Amino acid sequence: MTPDLFSAMPNWCDAAHANFAMDRPDAEVILYPRLFSPIEARNFLAQLLREVSWKQEQIKVYGKIHDVPRLTAWYGEPNTTYIYSGIKVEASPWLPILAEIKNRIEHVSNMTFNSVLLNRYRDGSDSVAWHADDEVELGQNPAIGSVSFGAQRNFQMKHKTDRRQKQNILLENGSYLLMKGTTQHHWLHQIPKSKRAMGERINLTFRKVMLPISNHTFFNKTAAHKIPSPLASKNDLGCCPAV
Repeated sequence: MTPDLFSAMPNWCDAAHANFAMDRPDAEVILYPRLFSPIEARNFLAQLLREVSWKQEQIKVYGKIHDVPRLTAWYGEPNTTYIYSGIKVEASPWLPILAEIKNRIEHVSNMTFNSVLLNRYRDGSDSVAWHADDEVELGQNPAIGSVSFGAQRNFQMKHKTDRRQKQNILLENGSYLLMKGTTQHHWLHQIPKSKRAMGERINLTFRKVMLPISNHTFFNKTAAHKIPSPLASKNDLGCCPAV
């Protein structure tokens, strides 16, 4: 049976800033199960559904074009271009609501983000396949801040080399999950399909993209070194950075 991160959840997690760390090797994962109140989460969900410019991206698999099984959007600071699964996205300017959510998670995370990938799961048939958010332009040890509004979904993790290490996390309405350190080097994650009837869910994965200094290199202002331009390497249907 896949272990559940909530099995040892203490009572103090009713507090907005309460957090719970995943006790797994090679992982720095912290869950804030109720960072946003139910009223806030409901209002944010409705506003995001109205204001975000949602897109239906497509991906080529074995020569055939398929719709990515969810709707997406990419926002951020200028020049935060992102490439995944052969899809290149240019950042739209921050919406006030996105800046507000970003400020909330930065406050509890003690770190900054400059972009966000939004994923809209319309029902249980929308999903994302096993992947790691390890694109080159995210730097050596990417920090991924994942906020969920709407229907709760199972977030599954598995270690890349130690098959005994698995984790299931229930991402509830208003929750915030932070993955950092070497987590993306050692772990894969997915949102599996579900046959259960469920409503819409919006997930926002905030990240820090290194700013480009030319067409072929990216500059990491923290590490102050150049890294080769990223090439899309994931070609499974539905496999792209999302939570």
